[in-house]
Amino acid sequence: MMPNMNPRMMKQAMKRMGIQQEEIEAVEVIIRTAEKEIVIADPQVSKVNMMGQETWQIMGTAEERSLDTTPDINEEDVKTVMDQASVSEEKAREALEETKGDLAEAIMKLQG
Repeated sequence: MMPNMNPRMMKQAMKRMGIQQEEIEAVEVIIRTAEKEIVIADPQVSKVNMMGQETWQIMGTAEERSLDTTPDINEEDVKTVMDQASVSEEKAREALEETKGDLAEAIMKLQG
């Protein structure tokens, strides 16, 4: 908002210009990129619609987190690779980690 301007008058001026603003009660905003996440806890979020064009305004303190790219490898997957490729648990787990959890690729890699 502009300093020294009545919020009610500001809202009326925005309405005359075709601008609608809506406050969103958000708890957390997460922006995910290829390498990291930007997390804003307890943000102030506004959705602004100006002549059909939506814009989001987010205010708050941001924290960056790196993404965990380690695949989730469960015991059932390890057992499947062990059985199909006739290898030890260690080799099966290693192959699954190398293939980022892809069962078929891990089995083919161990058999080939």
